[in-house]
Amino acid sequence: MSEHQPLNVLFLCTHNSARSILAEALLNHLGQGRFKAFSAGSSPRDNQQPNPLALEVLLKEGIAIETLQSKSWDVFALPDAPHMDLVITVCDNAAGEVCPFWPGHPATAHWGYEDPSAGQGSEDEKRIAFLKTLHMIRRRLEVFINLPEDSLHKMVLQQTARDLAKS
Repeated sequence: MSEHQPLNVLFLCTHNSARSILAEALLNHLGQGRFKAFSAGSSPRDNQQPNPLALEVLLKEGIAIETLQSKSWDVFALPDAPHMDLVITVCDNAAGEVCPFWPGHPATAHWGYEDPSAGQGSEDEKRIAFLKTLHMIRRRLEVFINLPEDSLHKMVLQQTARDLAKS
């Protein structure tokens, strides 16, 4: 990663409506131009949109949501897609799926989080689940964005990101 070129990070999940959306928005918010986050899903549903509770908790935290949209990971395997430096799966389903070929062979890691949209309960209980997931992702991303530059070079990036999964 150079001072002028942000590190491109792609967050993957199954439907690209909750965890990967939270991670994309949060890294773009915290990354201060050093990082450019994207998100996608292995099998987003037709007309899939980001989960309204994900968007609500992001807004309440002061994080921009205007550019967030659910999309297939196939768009990032196209020739004109941005080159990814790091691909992180944030759900166990996507981690076990066969990923498309990523141009440039980016580093990969898995940071598993429970699906906040899978829980039963009242709207307030579901909102709390989204907020807890957002805070778990934030803790890991705050460590990630504050890593020394040499931890973000391609040869050590994969191990660095995988080590963060243990924290």
